[in-house]
Amino acid sequence: MCGIVGLVGTSAVNQRLYDALTVLQHRGQDAAGIATSGDGGLCVRKASGLVRDVFQQQHMLELKGHIGIGHVRYPTAGCDSASEAQPFYVNSPYGICLAHNGNLTNATELAEVLIREDRRHLNSTSDSEVLLNVFASELQRIGTPRVTPADVFAALEAVYRRCRGGFAVVAMVIGHGVVGFRDPNGIRPLVLGERDTAQGKEWMLASESVALDSLAFRFVRDIAPGEAVLIDEAGRLHSHRCVAAARHAPCIFEYVYFARPDSKIDNISVYRARMRMGDRLAEKILRERPNHDIDVVIPIPDTSRTSALQLAQRLGLKYREGFTKNRYIGRTFIMPGQQQRQKSVRSKLNAIDLEFRGKNVLLVDDSIVRGTTSAQIIELAREAGARKVYFASAAPPVRYPNVYGIDMPAARELVAAGRSVEDVMRLIGADWLVYQDLDDLIAACKHEDSQIEEFDTSCFSGQYVTGDITPQYLDRLQRERSDEAKQRGREGRGALKIVHGG
Repeated sequence: MCGIVGLVGTSAVNQRLYDALTVLQHRGQDAAGIATSGDGGLCVRKASGLVRDVFQQQHMLELKGHIGIGHVRYPTAGCDSASEAQPFYVNSPYGICLAHNGNLTNATELAEVLIREDRRHLNSTSDSEVLLNVFASELQRIGTPRVTPADVFAALEAVYRRCRGGFAVVAMVIGHGVVGFRDPNGIRPLVLGERDTAQGKEWMLASESVALDSLAFRFVRDIAPGEAVLIDEAGRLHSHRCVAAARHAPCIFEYVYFARPDSKIDNISVYRARMRMGDRLAEKILRERPNHDIDVVIPIPDTSRTSALQLAQRLGLKYREGFTKNRYIGRTFIMPGQQQRQKSVRSKLNAIDLEFRGKNVLLVDDSIVRGTTSAQIIELAREAGARKVYFASAAPPVRYPNVYGIDMPAARELVAAGRSVEDVMRLIGADWLVYQDLDDLIAACKHEDSQIEEFDTSCFSGQYVTGDITPQYLDRLQRERSDEAKQRGREGRGALKIVHGG
């Protein structure tokens, strides 16, 4: 999962791109990059690290221009962080920079065609660079000195014909403007905002609406599935439906974990969705254990707080903050290796023993992926003196890999894959374990004004909305996403192999 932003302003956009990426930092902590353009020139700064570390004063001063794009990324299988940092750039035609959130499910095949038939050279192992070169190749076929919005949209129609998967993209065509587009199923999010200034209208594209809020942009709308927009250098907005939406099915894991609670995605409040997750989970607990002996509900910070508070209120139980979090440790779900994830849990969380001692505690988390974090947190609770430790997940069991831009581990590394709830309970060391039902999760995320009828729930259900995911593809993904593969990728790079997940 990554965060993207694009800006067309009436003045320098460097500071605003920096601020937007800081707000989107939760979507990726491995690398960051900004590309700006002004007077036909291109300025790029990208490197490994957090936004605050990548951009120093001298870098910001060099990022000149009133249009630009930015990206934050998290580590994916087999990638070298420095070389895979975005935005990517090609100089022909016109000069194009591109930042991408998602995953092309046919990236390997596309890369071979690009090299063999389109005569394009790939400098990295990223599917984001594949997507950039497909766009550049199709735009080059038009062959005019200066493209029109119709030319850009014609090229993007061809991109949609060639590319499959889940993706949200911002691209900067130097001398022309900023382009944004979203996959036909709307799996990955992209929103549009505007702001009026004394010099004219400014436009912004971002992964989440919270980035618009932080820069005082008005939310206009979500980019529709299969839609592309072009904001030219004069600040004029052009839009085009490049392909009819196949199935509008946003990724449900955005609401569970990735997005900030103060964001709205496809007109659904992430905060309200998480509140409803807590309600539904409480109802299941009452069904399964009407005579439960829970003394206190404690969230595992930060993502589960909203669900846990609502659950506690529904059950009529005390809600307490039992863990203190070190704010300077990254999110363990997106840590690059198992050893680093294990080490980070105890350095990230410390138990407040007064809230645990002699009590039956219900720990609430947003989800359970590998189970490593859950097991260590349960151990922390017992060390703090808890009599019994129950565990609740606001999401169903994660049993399948996500192929649309979330670098979930190989299936064999998912603790619930091929296991019953009782098996997982024993593995993580809980006295009782309750998962959210998938139907309840879907109901919690739906909203009557959203017009969303379904979600991509593939990591829970194994049903992939694009319809092109084969067992062979999943086997290859498992080889690429294992911790062993990631370690090999950090130690060295060999022949061309496409890394999935932008």
